[in-house]
Amino acid sequence: NTPECEKYACCPLPPYLEDSGCVIEEDDNAGRPLRDVCFHLLKLYSDRRYELDQLLDPRSVTSDPLDYRLSWHLWEVLRALNYAHLFKQGQGVLNASYAAQLESEGLWEWAVFVLLHEPDTQ
Repeated sequence: NTPECEKYACCPLPPYLEDSGCVIEEDDNAGRPLRDVCFHLLKLYSDRRYELDQLLDPRSVTSDPLDYRLSWHLWEVLRALNYAHLFKQGQGVLNASYAAQLESEGLWEWAVFVLLHEPDTQ
């Protein structure tokens, strides 16, 4: 809550934006600032109900918004730790996007493995 000229630290930006200075990158969809995945993990640690869609957004890790590798694996770890408050639509997007990414690389066997984690069998 300090004025612009009195900021004492830069926002926790993703690694690919660290050298850009104290610029807050706005999310086009929700108007939320883009933060580093480590920041989101700390927020989740302090508030178990913290929104997982921000944490699992690929842009919190990489500049490629279609790279779901880390997001999917992180979701599986969080699920194993009993964090289950991601909407089914968000789970479906993670699974389908990562499976499509694997299939486009010719790794269709792994795409099938990812799709086997889909909670909705239909």
